[in-house]
Amino acid sequence: MSGTRKRATIRDVAEATGLSISTVSYALRGLQTSQKTQDRVRRAADELGYEADPIARALSSGKTGLIGVLCGSLEDLWQQRFAAEIGRALLAREHHALIMDAAGDPNREAALARKLRDQRVDGLVVCPLDPAAKLWAKLAEALTVVTVGDALAGGGTCGVLFDNRSGVRLALEHLHSLGHRQVALLTSTSESTPDRPSDRRTVQEAARLGLTLTVVPTSHALPTATEAARSILASPDRPTAVLCLSDSIAYGVYAAAAELNLRIPHDVSVVGYDNHPVSALLTPPLTTVDWDLDRIISSVTDLILAGVEDEHFHRRITQRPSLREGGSTGRPPR
Repeated sequence: MSGTRKRATIRDVAEATGLSISTVSYALRGLQTSQKTQDRVRRAADELGYEADPIARALSSGKTGLIGVLCGSLEDLWQQRFAAEIGRALLAREHHALIMDAAGDPNREAALARKLRDQRVDGLVVCPLDPAAKLWAKLAEALTVVTVGDALAGGGTCGVLFDNRSGVRLALEHLHSLGHRQVALLTSTSESTPDRPSDRRTVQEAARLGLTLTVVPTSHALPTATEAARSILASPDRPTAVLCLSDSIAYGVYAAAAELNLRIPHDVSVVGYDNHPVSALLTPPLTTVDWDLDRIISSVTDLILAGVEDEHFHRRITQRPSLREGGSTGRPPR
């Protein structure tokens, strides 16, 4: 006897559980089966020492098990956290994330999206810099695309879409109720992608509330955000409040205020836009809009895997925000 042990197969798992091979296959991938069935199948697989053969599975199914995750900018701490969490969630469902960073460049974003398609990923999750690009409709013809934040042009894609009208309304109505009338908007939107919903909604809501709004572009990088914040806070007619469309950008406002000996919120109020955990550790803690990352991760994972399984699957989920009040907002200085 050679002493070698025969490798357990999916048929062995099916026989051990009394389920069909197709049901076992779905359960191992976390698809179309109850959590109870998935737990039962995974226990049997562990006891038998079953491991899926990735080469055989790819050959038989035409699937690689890879999901592309394309982030607009990993200088944004929220996107860093999103990438890490979606990678873990996909791994728990026996898929692997291939994470790429567009570094704030729409041209790089388009090139990387095409590269991921050419590398035969099963699906693509994107936090888009340029949601209006014609590229997305073309990609959606070849693979499942799930957008996070903004709807993509052309249709044919799934997505978890942020209700930006509610998000900026919560932030601006909060500032308005405190008495602020001059507000600066710090945004990572570039000149090449001017029609982002969050920026457009901010301008509309500010006009509705009678606020004077100054729009200042910046990147998520702390030095750049600090410089942009310094330019508005050092002016004689500085705004009494700053809304940042990313907590990472808000950290630059804190840094600039410290350099200029301005107190938050006594001299200037600050609001963020994604409730990163670091924001609660600031002095004072940052008032910010929370988008519920745990629910986003769960929804995106379900959407991308359902789309991989069924190419005709299309669904969009609207994600609504809440306001987390910290100590960074108060009445404007007299």
